[in-house]
Amino acid sequence: MPTLKRLTNGKIALYANDHGEPHFHVETRHGRCSVSIVRLVVIVGSVDRAVLDEALAWATEHRELLRTRWKELNP
Repeated sequence: MPTLKRLTNGKIALYANDHGEPHFHVETRHGRCSVSIVRLVVIVGSVDRAVLDEALAWATEHRELLRTRWKELNP
């Protein structure tokens, strides 16, 4: 899946045919984590706190977009 948002030091992405609860991925050169769309908490993995904070701030404002894209990619 294309990147949904480029962050200062990373990106937010969604993947097709993904598993588990609806989530997005925060990816950097130094780490990766999956974040629940509904709860906005890290499910697995880790990234720098500043990157995570930036991703969570964006996700809070764009939660409906994340839900819609998740449903499109994971019917």
